[in-house]
Amino acid sequence: MLASGSGTNLEAILEADVPVAVVVVDRPCRALEVATNAGVPAQLVERTSFGKDFDRVAYTEQVVDVLRAHGVELVVMAGFGTILDKPVHDAYPGQILNTHPALLPAFRGWHAVEEALAAGVKVTGCTVHVATLEVDDGPILAQEAVPVLPGDTVDSLHERIKDVERRLYPATIAEVIATKGIPTT
Repeated sequence: MLASGSGTNLEAILEADVPVAVVVVDRPCRALEVATNAGVPAQLVERTSFGKDFDRVAYTEQVVDVLRAHGVELVVMAGFGTILDKPVHDAYPGQILNTHPALLPAFRGWHAVEEALAAGVKVTGCTVHVATLEVDDGPILAQEAVPVLPGDTVDSLHERIKDVERRLYPATIAEVIATKGIPTT
């Protein structure tokens, strides 16, 4: 599992008894604490640059090395703040899952909730999809709608989307593991 934030998706995945071989984070964050408290191996592969000098390919290779060292067969991204490059897709073709806070193909990218509100849509939602080199463009595995309510803010809408995500994502991951015959021990 790749994470960068509070670890709520990790908590939901662990509570659903979905196996997690390792948690990789790109910055110090609560997900490290969640993994450690659950007895799941965790590793910080820190992104030290956010400027033009950032070597995305070299960073991606570092992440892939950690995943391979832990025998990972399916990569689950959960709010990972760094877009990875071609080496991860070469190492795990069609085996990288991502969740997105919109009904793809609408509102791709990092600001999906803000863009949905700005567009005045009445419904948005959560998508689980296979990650590809093109951001938020891979095959859709599951979606669930979330209504946009009058008076919604980015925070209130995003929290309702996260509630759906914390249920939909673990169920979809478990289904992919079962369908692909990935060992769970």
